[in-house]
Amino acid sequence: MRLLLIGLIALLPEAALAAEQPLALLTMKPGEDGTQTYSASLQILLIMTVLSLLPAMLMTMTSFTRIIVVLAILRQAMGTMQTPSNQILIGLALFTSLFIMTPVFEEAYSAGLEPYMAEEMDFETAMTAGIAPFRAFMLSQIREPDLELFSSLAEKQSYDSEDDIPLSVLLPSFVTSELKTAFQIGFLIFIPFLIIDLVVASVLMSMGMMMLSPMLISLPFKIMLFVLVDGWSLVIGTIAASFYS
Repeated sequence: MRLLLIGLIALLPEAALAAEQPLALLTMKPGEDGTQTYSASLQILLIMTVLSLLPAMLMTMTSFTRIIVVLAILRQAMGTMQTPSNQILIGLALFTSLFIMTPVFEEAYSAGLEPYMAEEMDFETAMTAGIAPFRAFMLSQIREPDLELFSSLAEKQSYDSEDDIPLSVLLPSFVTSELKTAFQIGFLIFIPFLIIDLVVASVLMSMGMMMLSPMLISLPFKIMLFVLVDGWSLVIGTIAASFYS
């Protein structure tokens, strides 16, 4: 206990000296042209913060939300319970999103990340240039009523240009539009399977086989229909084409 107290007393002068001096590692200096230059430690901190937000950015700034919702509705319509599993659906949605978003990623890399790594652009300018392709992608998918809704909630009726729309308004508008589009696609996918369920249930009722589950009988027919029409290619192709229409 005495050794611990002696050690704390010995560290007090150094702690007081450190408190009097500014933290040099996390600094921001104004440049001669009016720009701001961040220290390397602060830039690394900001980059690590952005990396920790990657899962949220994946769900709110890319095509992932629409794809995973449609695939979940498809599995529910087929009645296959947990087949395919959640891991398979997430993997399929992830790599399909990578395929759809590749032009956006390449543009963001060439506009922001590559010049920053070559020290041709400061961090703030590179961040703005890197986000611009994602803003263009989200604006191309947003429905006007959703954007107007969140603009009114933010007490901002209109913007002079699309560049003036803040991310706090753009992101929820995009996610809401994606959910609406995903449910519309899911509804169209659900109808053929629902018709099969109704036909099978009616036939079983007419035959007096009320104790037999219609889902048990209709499942093979739904799987057969899905395989015959090459369902996976049709669904994935439709989702991918919906981003370019």
